[in-house]
Amino acid sequence: MPDPRFFEDLGPVSLSELASLTGAQLADASAGERRVRAVSIMEGAAADTVTFATDRKFLDQAGTTRAGACFVRAEVVDALPAGCAALVTASPQLGYALAAQRLHRPRFPTGDKGVHPSAQIEPQVELGPGVVVGAGAQVGRGTRVGANTVIGPGVAIGRDCDISASVTIGFALIGDRVRILAGARIGEPGFGATPGPNGLVDIPQLGRVILQDGVTIGANSCVDRGAFEDTVMGENTKIDNLVQIAHNVRVGRNCVMAAYTGISGSVTIGDGVQFGGRAGVADHLSIGAGARITAAAGVIKDVPAGETWGGYPARPIRQWMRETAWLAKQASRKEGNS
Repeated sequence: MPDPRFFEDLGPVSLSELASLTGAQLADASAGERRVRAVSIMEGAAADTVTFATDRKFLDQAGTTRAGACFVRAEVVDALPAGCAALVTASPQLGYALAAQRLHRPRFPTGDKGVHPSAQIEPQVELGPGVVVGAGAQVGRGTRVGANTVIGPGVAIGRDCDISASVTIGFALIGDRVRILAGARIGEPGFGATPGPNGLVDIPQLGRVILQDGVTIGANSCVDRGAFEDTVMGENTKIDNLVQIAHNVRVGRNCVMAAYTGISGSVTIGDGVQFGGRAGVADHLSIGAGARITAAAGVIKDVPAGETWGGYPARPIRQWMRETAWLAKQASRKEGNS
């Protein structure tokens, strides 16, 4: 269930309405009056939620899901347990996206000017000119917020934080002693779309951002909220300027990312990992604790703990350097022969 501090609950809704909205067909028409109140990913689904199953990972979980309903393709209906109603569709992810739009709406500080009356501001907080603090937000003692920063509804910011000018923070829980430099964007929706009958459809991003104690986010960097799970930055991790952290990324403690680093969605990064400038990591990978990624490296497979990788595609640093030296030698020989 999405965090109610950040998302309005628009449910419940009947399965027959969801079928009509998404173009799906109920495998069992008698389940049409069953009602669901939220969307959910397969893991953690409950009897009053609707989920979806597409790739092999989700299909392997389908037989034991507790969801009340599931968007599936026709050929996998039999994989669902008896208590889960099948919403049959050629595009389960599209069904999920449309259901999420129907059941949940993000809260935004629309119409708020200054500090909302329901916001909780502890003593010794400094707010610069033009700061907006949304409904139900919390700001801890000793925190400073720069001019024209917007803190969205429900956001919780700890004590002794330093939030610079023109920052936007939404859908986020922030610890103590966190520094967020000018122009950073925390909690914007992560990138996700699926094909629909009239073109691409945005997949609602229903998760949060969690910045633990002592994190630093550089100027003009972006940390996207999760698609459903959370995007998490571990304690004392330091992010340079102009860094992109996508949805569902989990970063360990004491990590360092230099400017222009880009981390794709659902990457897991262990403690103490270091990224050189302009390093890039493809989605759904794991970077082991203590690993080092050189500048401009392009990581497209898991990196073991403690190793240093470089190049594109990234590989162990000694292998990359040997291959680079060999190529240079071969090129030099050819130039000499010509």
